[in-house]
Amino acid sequence: MLSATAVAGPQWRNVYRLSEHQLERLEEAESRMEMLDIDNAESILLELLEEDSDCVPVLNNLGHMHGRYLSEWEKAVEFYERVLQIEPDNAWARDERRRYQRYLTRD
Repeated sequence: MLSATAVAGPQWRNVYRLSEHQLERLEEAESRMEMLDIDNAESILLELLEEDSDCVPVLNNLGHMHGRYLSEWEKAVEFYERVLQIEPDNAWARDERRRYQRYLTRD
């Protein structure tokens, strides 16, 4: 029989080769965002970004947080731009950047 932890583990490949610590902290930040504990989510994400300034999952989460939860669309665009500098073919970041760019041009 599988434990709850084994079943609840990541259902995706760790293509960014994140450490166990990074995975745990990223999951905690995402949970805090969902609970609208944005200040703590941001603190965790910025801490992770200090450890690895090119960490695509962290940059994507910061873009998501600034766009969806804070309505800071310009900042969201900046984070997605950073993702696309690292990973030009990242379709998700490209689509999200486009979405928030449209918000910036609304009257």
